[in-house]
Amino acid sequence: MEVALIEFHLDRASGVASYLQIVQQVRHAIRLGVLQPGDQLPTAREVVDRLAINPNTVLKAYRDLERQGLAVGRPGLGTFIQGTLGVATVAAQEKTRAELARVVHAGRAADLDREDLKALFAAVLDEAYREDIA
Repeated sequence: MEVALIEFHLDRASGVASYLQIVQQVRHAIRLGVLQPGDQLPTAREVVDRLAINPNTVLKAYRDLERQGLAVGRPGLGTFIQGTLGVATVAAQEKTRAELARVVHAGRAADLDREDLKALFAAVLDEAYREDIA
């Protein structure tokens, strides 16, 4: 059997519905190039066994991905990625990732915790996109 390219993780304390966490993780993996068109998602049974969640939760996530045009279910075969997100090259992503890592390390050195950094990043990101609109 083929090894899954993605392993889902749930943060039950996040307040985000489990199916949405699965959808978000698939979207991130597609955006980062970890999942590409033709790649197979883990079966619902595999996800249920690993995460101890209701099968309907996984099926709801996969249906949502299908509705978004990112995945397609093939009866008897599984669910496969069919769409893409983003247009950045891998090189551009790697360069930006390195710059973000430098910023995160500087923030940690300044005693900022994870939530501080998330809030700052979100604020800067929102400001940058508002400037593009203005």
